[in-house]
Amino acid sequence: MKKYIATRVATMFGVLMVTLLITISLVGSNMDTILKQGIVFQVRTEISENPAIAESFSSVVEFEEFVQAQIDQRIGILGLEEPWYSPQRIGITMYKIMLLDFGHATFLTSDEGSSDVKDILFEKLPRTILLFTTATIIISIIGIFLGALSSSKVGSIIDRITSSFAIISSSFPVWWIGMLMIFLFAFTYQIFPARATPDIPLSDPRYIGSLLYHMALPLITIVMIGFGSWAYLVRNFMVGIMQEDFIMAKKTIGIKQKKIIYTHALKNAAPPIVTILALSLSGSLGGAIITEAVFDWPGMGRLYFEAITVMDLPVIIGATYLLTVFFLISIFIADLLYGYFDPRVRRGQ
Repeated sequence: MKKYIATRVATMFGVLMVTLLITISLVGSNMDTILKQGIVFQVRTEISENPAIAESFSSVVEFEEFVQAQIDQRIGILGLEEPWYSPQRIGITMYKIMLLDFGHATFLTSDEGSSDVKDILFEKLPRTILLFTTATIIISIIGIFLGALSSSKVGSIIDRITSSFAIISSSFPVWWIGMLMIFLFAFTYQIFPARATPDIPLSDPRYIGSLLYHMALPLITIVMIGFGSWAYLVRNFMVGIMQEDFIMAKKTIGIKQKKIIYTHALKNAAPPIVTILALSLSGSLGGAIITEAVFDWPGMGRLYFEAITVMDLPVIIGATYLLTVFFLISIFIADLLYGYFDPRVRRGQ
């Protein structure tokens, strides 16, 4: 098991480094330009806030030479005189990103007004985790229960309803169902607010309660769309297991049907279910752009949407790195659970 864990850790670290290198390569030249423009803006802003500096020069030419010298000095300190694709620049950039030093956003800020990308990301990430982790847990519980029940009654009314609902719910786009839910429960019946962003400030003691209340409508929508397909997947995993000889033997010796389904059969279907659960959870954190944009939920998905809209590359890089780390952690946990449930996996059989 130790060798298996060490191998998986090394593999995940390699994937993270490759992903980081590809991301930097794709946005490297644009990032270089934005960083230099940011330095120019920062230097000129600092000088404009101190009129005495400009008054100390006798001509405009001398003043511009002083400004350019300050800009060149800042660029030299940050090592930006080297091309972005040089090994030194790429190495330094990757090292900073690994330490969560993403620099400052070009346009976006946190709710508290900070332009530090790390502050922005760690402000949005808990909200996305809260919404989609809660939704994934509810979806998996309902889906596993219905899927296991359907697998024991193949061809029954419950099985047909579950399969039909899975197909129907998976066919509708999230944004369309979300807009219908907003129209129905926010405007027609006015049970929930139309916007999932609380109107009160973050410092208000009532903010957490307001956030949970605003989360209700997107949570209901995600669960309603997701649990049908989950039930269908679990049902298909377990149909074959229910026909196995050891299940037939347990039925023969008189073990109760519920115990056979939810203890023996479900345990044997656990490895693929755990894998799907990990992929669903990690994928939802990064794939929440449309859902959060529709409901105006103040999380990572909406932040991604805003960063792409204004091309705020430091935020895009930081969010990509953070979500990649969460994705790899979830896959690592799934691999460990897979190895626990199926010893053949960790033995390489």
